[in-house]
Amino acid sequence: MQAPLQIRISWPAGHLTATLDDTQALAQALPLVSTARTWGEEVYFDTGVSVSRETDTRQIVEPGTVTFWTDGDALALPYGPTPISQGEECRLASPCNVLGRVDGDPGLLATVRGGDPVRVELVDA
Repeated sequence: MQAPLQIRISWPAGHLTATLDDTQALAQALPLVSTARTWGEEVYFDTGVSVSRETDTRQIVEPGTVTFWTDGDALALPYGPTPISQGEECRLASPCNVLGRVDGDPGLLATVRGGDPVRVELVDA
């Protein structure tokens, strides 16, 4: 089992950190710069990393869950309802690999705008 990994996700209006579990493929791709896209109250962006869908994928997650959308090779960061949610749930477009959690308030993601540059990097231990 790998030690948890802390990443920083930055965009023009802010940044946050997240703590991830087993993410070797993603860690090797960092730092990465991508373009943010939004879907309801979810931010997602291409990583250039392709991984298989795991057996314990989930489509409904808690706000602030860091997920990997295998269908789009993207990190998906839901912080509230998406267009297909029922009520206040965070329902992803399709089942995603769960990687970890945002540290602190996932509502900060509301300041991300579609088209914003996003940088993901390891936080130095």
